[in-house]
Amino acid sequence: MPLTIEPEAPPLRVDESGTIRVGKTRIILEVVVQAYQQGETPEGIVDMYETLELAEVYAVIAYYLRHQAEVEAYLANRNREADELRKQIEEAQRHLPDLRGRVLAARKK
Repeated sequence: MPLTIEPEAPPLRVDESGTIRVGKTRIILEVVVQAYQQGETPEGIVDMYETLELAEVYAVIAYYLRHQAEVEAYLANRNREADELRKQIEEAQRHLPDLRGRVLAARKK
């Protein structure tokens, strides 16, 4: 039987918020890429996130390696957006008393 060779799209999808997710899971692209960058194997990534399939993780890593500049730009943009959102939240809550300090103090009592 001859081997069928067909191009396959990476198992990535963009959700309604513009976030890229892996396969039909809620796992975001950043999670797989960051785990891979930190030296995790595809098998290890699947062990950490059991909703992922091994073939999906390999395909996402292959996509990342082939489109590294684009993925890095996407990740940098996501980090900028996260920083902006964090600043907005901190600014909106700066009038609140030191909630963390109060919770920690209450735990010591």
